[in-house]
Amino acid sequence: MTEAVLELKAVERHYVQGSRKLTILAGADFSLRRGEMVALVAPSGTGKSTLLHTAGLLERPDGGDVMLAGRACGRLSDEQRTRIRRNDIGFVYQFHHLLPEFSALENIMMPQLIRGLPGKEASERAAQLLDYMKIGKRASHRPAELSGGEQQRVAIARAVANAPLVLLADEPTGNLDPVTASYVFEALEALVRQSGLAALIATHNHELAKRMDRRVTLDAGRVVPL
Repeated sequence: MTEAVLELKAVERHYVQGSRKLTILAGADFSLRRGEMVALVAPSGTGKSTLLHTAGLLERPDGGDVMLAGRACGRLSDEQRTRIRRNDIGFVYQFHHLLPEFSALENIMMPQLIRGLPGKEASERAAQLLDYMKIGKRASHRPAELSGGEQQRVAIARAVANAPLVLLADEPTGNLDPVTASYVFEALEALVRQSGLAALIATHNHELAKRMDRRVTLDAGRVVPL
């Protein structure tokens, strides 16, 4: 069996509301292997976003740890966590969050330039990703000139521009009609399979969830099979 790329080990996450402590994750365990797509299916308010943010090192666990490629990351400094997020973790959200003043190509170049890649290399890789997502002809278009499905495919390409180990997606097709959602998911699935990414995808779309390798949900703050 392929070694886990991402592991959550007894992760705890709490929030304080006035005098109350609200427990969102209560000893959550989870593992994700290279090339695997896992659907996270759970009602709103059960902690999906908290789980993704903690797994993606955007939030620190209050207990337990997050392991990425065997490295304990939960207690690293902000600078170390930022570096890992930039290089090893890709994020896709329900809304594309593309930079409106830049073209599709430039949006995908941006994380590469921040990482320190030369402009020519970043441009070539961005163009390759746009071609792979079947929107190469839209490279010079700004987000407002793209359809919803095209915007989301650019967002996916941007998320994987630095060849991360893990892709975390929070309702990546939730803002799209069913036909477009299926088309975008096909592009995402092909990218994961070809690149060997490990992908955890939160979705309310049960039809898309069934197309993934396995499904999990949250129950009383723990990750359980669905």
